[in-house]
Amino acid sequence: MLIEIALYTAFISLACWSVWVFRRQQGVIREIQRQKVRIQTEERHVFDLLHNLGEALMHETRPGDLHGSIVDGAMRVMEAQGGALYLSDKTGTKLQPVVISEKCPPFVDLPPLPGAAKTSLQNQLLLHAVKTGEGLVGGAFSRNDIAFMDASDPLFAPAVAHGASSAFLAPLVYAGQHLGVLAISRHGDAERFGPQHYQTINALVELSAFSLWDAILHHEAAEKKQLVKDLHIATEVQRILLPEAPPTIEGFEVAGNNVPARYLSGDYYDYIPLDENRCGVAIADVSGKGVPAALLMAMCRSVLRLLAPGCVSPAEVMKKLNAQLYPDIKEDMFISMAYAILDRGGSTILLTRSGHDAPLVFRASSGALETIRPPGMAVGIDSGGAFNKVATDFSLSLSAGDCLVFYTDGVTEALNSAGEEFGLEAMKRAIQASAPEGAAAVVRRVADEVSAFIGDHPQHDDITLIAIKKK
Repeated sequence: MLIEIALYTAFISLACWSVWVFRRQQGVIREIQRQKVRIQTEERHVFDLLHNLGEALMHETRPGDLHGSIVDGAMRVMEAQGGALYLSDKTGTKLQPVVISEKCPPFVDLPPLPGAAKTSLQNQLLLHAVKTGEGLVGGAFSRNDIAFMDASDPLFAPAVAHGASSAFLAPLVYAGQHLGVLAISRHGDAERFGPQHYQTINALVELSAFSLWDAILHHEAAEKKQLVKDLHIATEVQRILLPEAPPTIEGFEVAGNNVPARYLSGDYYDYIPLDENRCGVAIADVSGKGVPAALLMAMCRSVLRLLAPGCVSPAEVMKKLNAQLYPDIKEDMFISMAYAILDRGGSTILLTRSGHDAPLVFRASSGALETIRPPGMAVGIDSGGAFNKVATDFSLSLSAGDCLVFYTDGVTEALNSAGEEFGLEAMKRAIQASAPEGAAAVVRRVADEVSAFIGDHPQHDDITLIAIKKK
């Protein structure tokens, strides 16, 4: 009897144990299935994020679209209820919120709203930039690892007060550059973030940082492409401002040329019809290079063309030009100019020099070169008191075969690969060799010799020449 009872008891225990094992195995199986579903969902969300980021990078979408994809994708993958993206400004001293999700808790201390102002928490956060190194977000930006936050951290208290239970704040770093901070949070009854989530959030952070960096490079490349396009257009506009052909003036042969060192030139030359018998010839060199010099050159051209007609005194034209331009010229800029008036059928040229390189005169009778040095001050340096006192008309008589040459310092100061200057003497020899052949020959010969001298070395300054030969 005792044996039967013992056997029965053992059977019952074995049955209970079997049921317990079965139920435990069922629980393990269900947990494995749940984990499988979670992993499959997470993988699907990751693939969706990769697809969305790829679409944003492949197509020229707005930056906000990429930023939104990063936050939305991270929230889906991490099953988070809140998300925010802060990006560094160009100075690296402030973090600007670019995306704040609707249910995102405050990761920053918000200042009180003035008066009776009312706005949503989301809008308040979007308007509040953060200094790097300060608070949760600013501190995360300066870190090299991902920060985990929960209710035990006093700095996380503002977020907890708005329902957050845990969060990750991750610095976005790529190629050694700190780009911003990605923050995501879970709320209420949702499972708190834990160590099991670090691998996933770390992968998301790396992907987000790469996407942002790639977008920055694409944006910079697009800006550069547009800038080059704009410069090409500006170059064409500036080319239109220069003379297409030399003027036809009885008794004179005129030729000119401009070779810009960059897309835009600060040099300028022009032929300005004054009346039926006179023509103005101008050459100028704006200090500096690039866009500022080109803009000042265009302004100088417009004002000169407005003032020159009807005025037979080059010095008076320069005085009026200086008075007009001086108020608008920056302190570190000026314009050196020379302006001459040719009288149809005459043998005398009236000219003035405003701080420009001294022109050269080839004398056909002797083959010698003379340097003409009328006094004068560069345009834009003085308001008029000193400028007007030194501006004078200089009368230059030319005989048949004589040639007057204006040039900018880009000719004489042209450098070769050894750092040597082309120099004034080399230019004089080129003028003497070509002057008997005409004005066009002088301009062509000097330009060719400068080009040969420079060789493959980049041209560092604009080159402009005008030759006027008396027939």
